[in-house]
Formats: sequence, C-alpha cells, structure tokens
Amino acid sequence: MIHSLFLVNASGDIFLEKHWKSVVSRSVCDYFFEAVERATEPENVPPVIPTPHHCLINVLRQRIYFVAVIQSEVPPLFVIEFLHRVVDTFQDYFGVCTEAAVKDNVVVVYELLEEMLDNGFPLATESNILKELIKPPTILRTVVNTITGSTNVGEQLPTGQLSVVPWRRTGVKYTNNEAYFDVVEEIDGTYTFDPVTKLLSWDVGKINPQKLPSLKGSTSLQAGASKPDENPTINLQFKIQQLAVSGLKVNRLDMYGEKYKPFKGIKYMTKAGKFQVRT
Repeated sequence: MIHSLFLVNASGDIFLEKHWKSVVSRSVCDYFFEAVERATEPENVPPVIPTPHHCLINVLRQRIYFVAVIQSEVPPLFVIEFLHRVVDTFQDYFGVCTEAAVKDNVVVVYELLEEMLDNGFPLATESNILKELIKPPTILRTVVNTITGSTNVGEQLPTGQLSVVPWRRTGVKYTNNEAYFDVVEEIDGTYTFDPVTKLLSWDVGKINPQKLPSLKGSTSLQAGASKPDENPTINLQFKIQQLAVSGLKVNRLDMYGEKYKPFKGIKYMTKAGKFQVRT
C-alpha cells in the first residue's frame, strides 16, 4: 500500500515526511518536482506520476502537496481518498491545515499518521475514533505534556470500535432525528467566459428533463506557443438548489422509537466540489 508520505509546500520544500514499511529517499520526489514545473497551474499537476521503481500519487490542499509513494499495484482513487481524509483530519484537529499548523503540532501529526495507517494500510480514519485515540491539542494539554513528558495518546479502546457504525459512538441518544440525502448530478446551460481570468461561468435556467442542455467547446493555443505534452485539464465546480437532475427521489422515510410525529421534508440539491476533467 503506502510506503511513504511527503508534505511539500508551495515553495517546493519537503517540510514533513513519514515512512511506514521502509524509508524511501527524498530523491523520489524529483519526478514530482519535474511534473510541477511542467504544469501551467498548481492544480494541473497529474495526480498519478509513474517512476521507474515507484508510483507517486498526490493531492493539493491548502497550498500543500500530499505526495504518497506506492511500490505495488493500488487503485489510485483509493489512495487519493485517503490523502483527502488525512487533510480533513488535520483540519478537524487544528482548525486549519497549513504548514505552520502542521509544524506547531508535529508530534500530534505523527501520532495521527501512525494510527491512520498500519504498516501502510488504512486502519482508523474516522474522526470520532481518532479523537479517543489521540486527544486534540489544547494549550493546557500541551503545557501538561511538556512538564510531565506524557503524550496525547489515549489509554482506553475507543467506544466507536465497538459500534456497528464506525463514525458513531455506542450508547448515543438524541432528542430528535434528521435524515439528509446528498444527490450529486451533472448539469449544463448558458455560459460566459472571461479571457483574463480564464473563468467560464455557467448559468443554468429552467431545465427540461426531456432535453437536458449540453455544453461543448474547443481549446486553442496562442500564436507561437509550443504544443503541450499533455491535454489541458478542466477544473469544474457547480451547485443547483432544489433540483435533482436524475429525478432520483426519496419515496419513503420512517422513524422508529419516537413518540412524537416527526415532520418529513426533503431538500434536493445538485452540487459538486472542485474536481478535474482530463481531456
């Protein structure tokens, strides 16, 4: 699975590294730095970079590249999802995921990475479980640990490990229950293009389910520009309120164990986070 993890800042400096199975030299990141130099934008760096003996899989979050080193055949999306989970965990623990936050909490960072991966394989990735294994840093806890020499590692098995739902603790009861459904769709419509910012804004009006709108376009090089080694990458992000393009709907919603009559309401939304389309 994952042999090593390198954190690279916007200046191209490796400010943190973690190894699980074996120590991989930093020189393996030279292939990654070459890909960064070829990319026109930081977001356009290929997520998967093959090398003679390794495979580098990376994500860019908060101006930090998280570069995982792989030596065996692994589904790339599996590793990418894990790297995003690492970033989300850092944000949950430290409030932000920046180079300064990582350096200020480097001990907690290594403890989290040690729990999230066991010999290179994902183990505990749910924040609910991790917070019982590794206590979030506070000023008081940091002072106590400095004086006593203790760590943030918990002494008991997390209660979430005993739950049939990993992200929920055992014995949790709520006064009310809510059910949320996210519907992710693809849409198209009219657009405007800003040649300065290279931003394409797509304004979708009323959509006819019988004839969904579509958007097509082409790319051209500037006069005298050399042909790139790879096709351009398109970054997309969109959201539509109160609409599910596919027509998927919730047919029935039941609540058990409550004496009151719950209000049943469904809110639809078609949305997408920032993702890439490779042409």
